[in-house]
Amino acid sequence: MLQRAEGGWDETTALRPRRRRWPYALLLAALAAGAGFYVYQRAERAPSTPAFETAAVELGDIETSVTAIANMQPKTYVDVGTQVSGQLRTIKPDVGDLVKKDDLLAEIDPTVYQTRVAGDRASLDNLRAQLAQAQAQLTLDKLRNDRAQQLLKNQTGSKDAADAADATERISEAKIDALKAQIAQTQATLDGDVANLGYTKIYAPMDGTVVSITAREGQTLNANQSAPIVLRIADLETMTVTAQVAEGDIPRIKVGTQAYFSTLGLPDRRWDGTVRQIEPTPTIVNDVVLYNVLIDVPNDDLTLMTNMTAQVFFRLGEAKSVMLVPTPALRPGRNGGHTVRVVTETGAVEPRRVRTGLSNRSMTQVLDGLKVGDRVITGNGPAGGEGGRPQGRPPMMPRLG
Repeated sequence: MLQRAEGGWDETTALRPRRRRWPYALLLAALAAGAGFYVYQRAERAPSTPAFETAAVELGDIETSVTAIANMQPKTYVDVGTQVSGQLRTIKPDVGDLVKKDDLLAEIDPTVYQTRVAGDRASLDNLRAQLAQAQAQLTLDKLRNDRAQQLLKNQTGSKDAADAADATERISEAKIDALKAQIAQTQATLDGDVANLGYTKIYAPMDGTVVSITAREGQTLNANQSAPIVLRIADLETMTVTAQVAEGDIPRIKVGTQAYFSTLGLPDRRWDGTVRQIEPTPTIVNDVVLYNVLIDVPNDDLTLMTNMTAQVFFRLGEAKSVMLVPTPALRPGRNGGHTVRVVTETGAVEPRRVRTGLSNRSMTQVLDGLKVGDRVITGNGPAGGEGGRPQGRPPMMPRLG
């Protein structure tokens, strides 16, 4: 600001404050130039390697397996039905009861079958009486025939009388044979009716648990058109797990393959078993071909129940304390091999060819080509989780005022 002096304006006084600003401007320019040079030097020294997601090669256990959903059924069970028709009078056990072999389970009204047995026995007695009469008549006919033949020999009897006596004896013998056949037939009918009478009482064919009852007391069962089922008995101490395996995985599973599974209700508990059978005929669900693989497992504590759902893992191979790398780190190589990209200590990327062993979706066993501690690239992107900022970028500098 110009000041007025005596006799005019003082120009020296007006320019003095402006000259004092030049040292500060020079200092700020020098600081800005130094900061720019520092940033340039850091950018030149920083490696040009882009940021990667990496993982270290480490020792661990690996397992390869095939997974399938399964359903559970008792290994041994029997549907107990009836061989005769009639009204169901009683059912002894309830669902869940334990039964022993030959225990009485149910009874059917036996009246009709008791009547048939009584009639057969009466017919049999009648035939036996007729047989006794025919045998007595045969004895008499034999005596008459012998006398007639003797008279003919002595020429005191006629030929016709002798022939008639011989024919009468043979007729009596034929009657006896016919009666014996009728007796055998009636005896067979009696045996069948006695058996049917016995079938009116239904006994347990095995030890086990009554898992279902399909008939009710008072119901009329018709065994002529179908085999009526009264109840089912199952041995729940051994269960069969039926796993449905896709056609792409079934060639890798054999009889004797080790497997384990868990249920929806107890996901933290594991049951072990081996493959007992692979059914050759598949089932097709929504155009997907599935084969049933059967696994038997003990169930002493009866935790496993009918129709439970399980997730089964078939062990195809396992290794312990081996070098492992994440499977996404592997790249296809020549002749069916694999390569990985290794980040060296200087930050450079070095491709290496490796020989692999067991592999699953997450980890792969390395047999040769790497050592424990090597860092392999698993994918492009920010090096998140590596404990540092992405390489190749200088640190932020504070703004100068």
